[in-house]
Amino acid sequence: MLGVVIHAPKDLRVEPIVAPPPGAHDVLVRIAAGGICGSDLHYYHDGGFGTVRIRQPMVLGHEIAGVIAEVGSGVTHLRAGQRVAVNPSLPCGQCRYCAEGRQRHCLDMRFMGSAMRFPHVQGGFRQALTVPAVLAIPIPDTMTMAEAAMAEPLSVCLHAVNRAGALMGARVLVTGSGPIGALTVLAARLAGAAEIVATDLSPYPLRFAEQCGATRTLDMSADPDALTPFTADKGYFDVMFEASGAGAALRGAFDALRPGAIIVQVGIGGEVTLPMSVLVAKEFQLRGTFRFDQEFPLAVELMGSGRVDVKPLVTATMPITDANAAFVLASDRKQAMKVQLSFA
Repeated sequence: MLGVVIHAPKDLRVEPIVAPPPGAHDVLVRIAAGGICGSDLHYYHDGGFGTVRIRQPMVLGHEIAGVIAEVGSGVTHLRAGQRVAVNPSLPCGQCRYCAEGRQRHCLDMRFMGSAMRFPHVQGGFRQALTVPAVLAIPIPDTMTMAEAAMAEPLSVCLHAVNRAGALMGARVLVTGSGPIGALTVLAARLAGAAEIVATDLSPYPLRFAEQCGATRTLDMSADPDALTPFTADKGYFDVMFEASGAGAALRGAFDALRPGAIIVQVGIGGEVTLPMSVLVAKEFQLRGTFRFDQEFPLAVELMGSGRVDVKPLVTATMPITDANAAFVLASDRKQAMKVQLSFA
């Protein structure tokens, strides 16, 4: 079969790889759709992020969905022909964090398409993939494969919103309106936020943030002072989700946040220097958010029931043979939101 393999920065190859037959508790999934994520782009452009670096060829991709082709002898709850979203996260189930119900912090986590451990965990951008059956989540007949492949990023944003606590009636600021920012807007709206203001440096993604439920959008490149009206009386917003990964976006919003505001850092960027005197004096709560736990099946259920519509965010689908062109397009935030690969 063919897979999308990163060898070095800008060295992305579509080449033959092997899928092992399923073991007793595994399923073999014919992958239909896979979304290009920000971390995939970091591997493509820079060879990694932070201290995480490619040390061997690695199949990319963790936003995937497909059809079960084979089931292992011990699998009774799934069958060949079922359409599934594939959860890319496999915690060990044995360590202290798994026992505490915080599997995302597993000490022996295996996350698809990740160079955090060595040997690297190979990803899902391939025509067929063998996975433990527990990772294959059935989807309803009404759900498209493109939607199913959005379960992972939606899960990330549902978890980010959970990290903020109750949002009912809250005034929310989302900085960065790429796919994760737009999905965070959607999740915040679902959680009952009364007002959601989304910002970006390009007008293109702001249109999608508005479709996802933003009550107002601000183009910070056209008006760098667009947040100034929200700075009166020590600030306006109760909660901020920083989805761009840019330090300037985080620092630049401090004056628009009310004392006691909760800041959830969603985007991953470089190291940031913060005005600690402001953080202390305004009693901000700065919270991280990392991947997801139980939110993955919830994401599938929300999309399947029609309560969440992610279809407008998928702006392009390209065949696996055009993977390099797809990564270039996905890198252009003025032309694309979520770019997916087709593996047929």
